[in-house]
Amino acid sequence: MYGKSAADFPQRVVCLTSETAEIAYLLGAGDRVVGVPGTARRPEAVREKAKVGGFTTFRLDRILALEPDLVLAFSDLQKDVVRDLIGAGVAVLCTNQRSFDEVLGAILVIGGALGLPDEARGLVQDMRDEVKQIREYSSVWPDRPRVYFEEWHDPLIAGIRWVSDLIEMAGGEDVFAELRAQPLAAGRVVQPDEVARRDPQLILASWCGKPVDVEAIRGRPGWSEAAAVRSGQIHEIDGADVLSPGPSLMVGLRRIHELIQAVQAAT
Repeated sequence: MYGKSAADFPQRVVCLTSETAEIAYLLGAGDRVVGVPGTARRPEAVREKAKVGGFTTFRLDRILALEPDLVLAFSDLQKDVVRDLIGAGVAVLCTNQRSFDEVLGAILVIGGALGLPDEARGLVQDMRDEVKQIREYSSVWPDRPRVYFEEWHDPLIAGIRWVSDLIEMAGGEDVFAELRAQPLAAGRVVQPDEVARRDPQLILASWCGKPVDVEAIRGRPGWSEAAAVRSGQIHEIDGADVLSPGPSLMVGLRRIHELIQAVQAAT
């Protein structure tokens, strides 16, 4: 049973997602991280760690060779490797956050597991404080610009819940807010004509690691009269800033707020 000393908590941690690695580093446990996915980029020091695979394509033998006393995983998409790790006798903590508030909760849970609850609470409070500042800034706007976020292009998939949360915190109105409760991408498929009908003033896109083709979006049939297309407000957002449910969402929030602010100022 773990005691109160930091040395009594996991000392060899393998992270299966970029955000779990980032959380561990921000809490001061970066030296305990021994393995990360190939997608991990933040902070830069994480790139020197041993690679154990991709988001859903892990090498069990590589993970086990690192002799982890804790593996940090995310979501039902990693259930197969989680099952195999548990079968091999490894301790696994798998969070399944979908909303921004759940992201904050996941940070607290991971902080507790690493014996760093105070550091986790401090990080969460910093994030909450910045959100409050951004909300207050946009609260005086007479209108909330309509925003369409595209997570994939074939078929069109609207943003997951935490992205919808970011849009609202940044001062915008998610034109497909009713879909954010859908945890799976299949539940957030939208029709092109419906996007045009909702007339977004700002189109944001992040295609899960694939470069966004802004010109292709602009040229979609029936979209020429959409406010965002007419004004040229179509922007790619780095997936690392919006599709990784951890502290980096704050980078995405600042960028989305900046873009929404520009639309608001032009109206």
